[in-house]
Amino acid sequence: MDFIDEIKALAVRIPDLVEHIQTEEATKTALIMPFIRALGYDTEDPREIVPEFTADFGPKKSDKVDYAVLKDGKPIMLIECKAASVNLDQEHAAQLFMYFAATQARFGLLTNGVVYRFHSDLDDRHKMDRKPFLEINMLDINDAALEELKRFTKTSFDLESTIQAATELKYTREIKRILAQHLREPTDQFVRMFASQIYSGTLTKAVRDRFAQYTRAAFNEFVNDRVNDRLKSAMITNDESAGILSPIPSAADEKVQETAASDREDIVTTEDELQGFYIVKSLLHGTVDLKRLFMRDMKTYCGVLLDDNNRKPICRLWFNRTQKYLGLFDQEKQEERIPIETLDDIYQYADRLKTTASSFDRGDDPTTSE
Repeated sequence: MDFIDEIKALAVRIPDLVEHIQTEEATKTALIMPFIRALGYDTEDPREIVPEFTADFGPKKSDKVDYAVLKDGKPIMLIECKAASVNLDQEHAAQLFMYFAATQARFGLLTNGVVYRFHSDLDDRHKMDRKPFLEINMLDINDAALEELKRFTKTSFDLESTIQAATELKYTREIKRILAQHLREPTDQFVRMFASQIYSGTLTKAVRDRFAQYTRAAFNEFVNDRVNDRLKSAMITNDESAGILSPIPSAADEKVQETAASDREDIVTTEDELQGFYIVKSLLHGTVDLKRLFMRDMKTYCGVLLDDNNRKPICRLWFNRTQKYLGLFDQEKQEERIPIETLDDIYQYADRLKTTASSFDRGDDPTTSE
């Protein structure tokens, strides 16, 4: 699996694992070490990962940070670990703050195995910023954050470009926070910025109060309009119901559907579809080469294909409605839509997915043309 696949496969397992984790050491073993390995580091190689890394504060005091990530023999990131049950919002990272000041590392990571908070020294060199520039919540992953996380993989890490990206993330995050505040309660300065451009009269207190209401309403409507646009693009026809059996369309029919779908710009691959695809990939590990699995998003469903071939469907993810369905194929290559409550329900059908994937290589598929 590639980096993103590994991270998402780990994320899927976390809810079940957390229930059985009681200590910080268990958190390290079950959650944090797999995360570090997903970044491409060899956790058993002391040239890359040093546990209990010594951070010296002077001749009379030294302490140890849980892990240090090394590059060319020098620490590039310090990792301070907490138990999975620890709320990082209540953890002020004082230990990591001290360790950071005692080394040449430019990045500090505070984590409980579920939430990963990345800090740097963007405000004051060698003094760790109190606020993280990047936060990864493994229970609520988004692709934009994963792209930023990829910068910390062993093969991609470059100090200067990562610092530059961290700076951009830091200020973008703060701007988003300010916008959220204005969305709830616009400040006088924010109201004046709009009112002065569209109102020619004197901005008395009464006028400013009215424009505060207008601004709040307009801001909320703008956000809602954007959300509704995204929702409309994901709407599908009402001809889907549970248990429907449907054959694989002919190559010609599928080609027509693909062409029509590719001409529409309103097809949006949702986070649930991506997550479902990664679950299927994790289940098929060892059955087929994962590089042969492809996701193809259509208007009404998202297909998982072998060899990117429409005639080799592994399953279909019908996730664009309140009731989700998993489309599985029988020996006659007919699709059965099975209602599922959560994405975890996909794991119940691992054997059927493996049977379907294996059937194409056994030559069970009567049609092999594109």
